[in-house]
Parts: sequence; C-alpha cells; structure tokens
Amino acid sequence: MSFPDFIMGFPSLDLPFSEDVVQSRAIRSDDGLCVFFTFLQDMELPPHSHGAQWGTVVEGEIEFTIGGETRIYGPGDSYSIPTDVVHGAMIKAGTRVIDVFSEPDRYPIKRP
Repeated sequence: MSFPDFIMGFPSLDLPFSEDVVQSRAIRSDDGLCVFFTFLQDMELPPHSHGAQWGTVVEGEIEFTIGGETRIYGPGDSYSIPTDVVHGAMIKAGTRVIDVFSEPDRYPIKRP
C-alpha cells in the first residue's frame, strides 16, 4: 500500500539518492521536517550523523545500526536517534517509513 494521495501531493526532497531508489514527500515547519519515505529498491544508508531524528516503520524492514547497536525494525517499530549519534542502515525494497528530523533544513525541498 502506498501513502494516501494527499500525502503524495506534498513536495519531494532534493535527496542525495536517486528517485528510482527512494521517493520522498515532506512537510516542513520552522521547528522540524517530517518526511514520508518509500524505498523502491534495496538501499544501504552509509554511517552518518546529524541532529535528532525519530521515525517509525509503516511497511517493510530496516536493519539499523544506531550508536554501534544493530536491530531489525519492522511495521509498527519506532526508533529515536539522538543528536550526533552515528547511524546507518540496510533498507529493503518496499519499505515505507515516516521520519521526523529536528533540523528543518536537513534536506532541501525540491523545486519544480
């Protein structure tokens, strides 16, 4: 199942990943960024860090390594990544997640 049409009407983000690998739709405020991600292909997210992030898996599976601890997250599981904690993931095709970032400018909105 995909996200509802009204969510798919939100703007996409200018991500450092190809749109044939991951699609995004976002809502931004002065206080943060909420992103609806759909992973169309298996993807490796290299280790990195940034401001705080919270997310939940809607569908699919992510093998997340957060601060050196690895765990598999599935539908209904949530994760919280504190500021500056190194994390990376292996994300399976078909996975959908909702991520909320403390940094409103974590990713730029893609302009048409």
